[in-house]
Amino acid sequence: MPPELTALDTVALALALIHFTTPLTYYYYMRRKYLNKPWGLSINPGFQPRVTIIIPTYMGAKYIASRLDNIREQNYPSDKVEIIVVDSASSDGTREIVEKWIKQNPDVKAMLITEPERRGKLSAVLEGLKHLSRDSEIIVLTDDDCLWEANALQSVVKYFSDPSVGVVSGSIRYLKNKGVDNTYREFYNKIRVAESKWWSTPVHNGPLLALRRSILDKIGIPYFPGADDSAFASYIAFAGYRAIQVDDVWVYEPVAGRQYRRMVRRATHLLTYFTSLKKYVKKQGVYVKTRFDRIWHIEAYLHIFNPFLLAVAVALLIASAIMGSTTAIILLITGAILLAIKPYRAWIQSQLYLLIAAFRSLVAREEAWSRN
Repeated sequence: MPPELTALDTVALALALIHFTTPLTYYYYMRRKYLNKPWGLSINPGFQPRVTIIIPTYMGAKYIASRLDNIREQNYPSDKVEIIVVDSASSDGTREIVEKWIKQNPDVKAMLITEPERRGKLSAVLEGLKHLSRDSEIIVLTDDDCLWEANALQSVVKYFSDPSVGVVSGSIRYLKNKGVDNTYREFYNKIRVAESKWWSTPVHNGPLLALRRSILDKIGIPYFPGADDSAFASYIAFAGYRAIQVDDVWVYEPVAGRQYRRMVRRATHLLTYFTSLKKYVKKQGVYVKTRFDRIWHIEAYLHIFNPFLLAVAVALLIASAIMGSTTAIILLITGAILLAIKPYRAWIQSQLYLLIAAFRSLVAREEAWSRN
């Protein structure tokens, strides 16, 4: 005779069912309907505007030289690229390494801007924007520890040949990683590209985020605590332009000991901007209603509310198990066993990051990044 379900078991199963089926239904719908569709854009592969690449860095001595080398090696006309490195008061020799690299590469237009103190990534980006060349058309924000494929820059800027495009980001893979991180990335890359082909995606990637300068000159950049790469992109999307992640541009990030902190910090920024950005856009008077609204509301639910359904379901099962429910014990053991499956483990990990970020945001708001 099968074990009986208690009231707590029933509620827990219902919440778990909603938690898992909602994103899975969205994923398979988007993948089936949009992932393999054409972009619906007028793209000129030979489009080569002038580009400014801004690299905020803090304690980046280990990475910054190879990052600059990687940009120099892009298959893009060097006379149409400038690099602005903004160092946020590093004490590990980052500034000296950048200065040396600039001297050793006089054919590359590059400059170093130093901040007297560390005030966070947004501050560094805003500082870099003050030093753009007057004829720069595309602004590319990037991290100091990632790597681009050789054709990444050319592949990204070609999408700006269509005037409806305001933002383009690349798809991410992790370097030398056999754990769940690339499984997590594979799942989300498909979702972001499918959303982009529908209209725009609200979640973008810091390693390569390209913005059309004329739009920023017109509507500005979102300036509120917690604003990050996704906030920049979605601000432009809410103004009526397309903000897309493309599937022919790959960038690579290292997975290091600080991965947990990086993911929690990213989750914290996402929660902040999902609760704040749309109101901010309307207050600024730049909001335009498009299909992006529907995508935004779905992703806001998945980031803000859906993780709590899982947390409550697990809490109810634990309580039921303590009260002697055999069903709850079986379900908890089954959930633990399923962690051996990478996609399931990657999903649970992403939900934990969002839950931790939600609780952290109630205690403190982190505006600067660290490299501990």
